[in-house]
Amino acid sequence: MAVSSIEPQVPETDSAAGLVKRLGLQFGAGAGLACVLWMVALQVTGSNGFGPKQILAQLLVPLAAVASEWLLRRQLAPLKPGLGRSLGVGMLTVLLAAVISAGGVLGLAYGAGEPALARNRAEVAEIVRAQVRENPKVKRSEQEIQQQLQNVSHLTVMDLVKSNFTVVVLFGLVLGLPGGIFFRE
Repeated sequence: MAVSSIEPQVPETDSAAGLVKRLGLQFGAGAGLACVLWMVALQVTGSNGFGPKQILAQLLVPLAAVASEWLLRRQLAPLKPGLGRSLGVGMLTVLLAAVISAGGVLGLAYGAGEPALARNRAEVAEIVRAQVRENPKVKRSEQEIQQQLQNVSHLTVMDLVKSNFTVVVLFGLVLGLPGGIFFRE
């Protein structure tokens, strides 16, 4: 006889730890691939795949973390997942998404080549100059501005990878931690 319920069915052999790993891998890989696909789409359409528009896809990571925590709670019902499992699935989701996203930046950088990186450096330098013009309240010396522009001109692929990884992890933690605490019960 078929089970006709809208509740998700968890196989009897699927332990809570296995469920945490499975959900973390599924949601983390999905969010990470979404980030990579977004960057590639930006690059293919002529936008800067390394620029500030990356944030639009990186915001999916905390949503994926919260979704994985919610689904863990729902699939373990009537049991409670507890704080460790709830935070564990969220952090696994975030870390996997960050690794995949950073790997995507690395692959895109080597695939797009130096012209794309040079264009990114030029855009970042223009953003720095615009910030100086638009925010006269912040007094910075000419030496500080020149140092910042020099740092921008020396951006490497690994700098972009580290930055991407850091931003994705921080965005993920912003919602992932409170979500894990909320969904523990």
